[in-house]
Amino acid sequence: MTEMLTKDSFLKKVFNYEENKEWKFEGDLPCIIDFYADWCGPCKMVAPILEELSEEYKGKINIYKVDTEAEQELSAAFAIKSIPSMLFCTTEGQPQMAQGALPKHNLEEIIKEVLKVEK
Repeated sequence: MTEMLTKDSFLKKVFNYEENKEWKFEGDLPCIIDFYADWCGPCKMVAPILEELSEEYKGKINIYKVDTEAEQELSAAFAIKSIPSMLFCTTEGQPQMAQGALPKHNLEEIIKEVLKVEK
């Protein structure tokens, strides 16, 4: 299951940008954060793929969703200008951002190459 994040849960589970200037990942598992909106067509296309991936990689990665309409401060903190945008966070190193509705095979490739997670 993908999990919805608010600003408060984001600060605890991903990155506390209020306390840290430099990136410091707060999570235990690598994660994908989907910045989306309910009215966005491409976001709706990606949602079931992310649900599938959350099941296939259960216990290996976390998949979170951030509603850009409800969490405008969080979206601004990451300069989200187009949706869907996805933030890929490893437990070590800097996160990477991708924009657009990526097909499942591209997301699996990113999980393997960027997040360093195998099925």
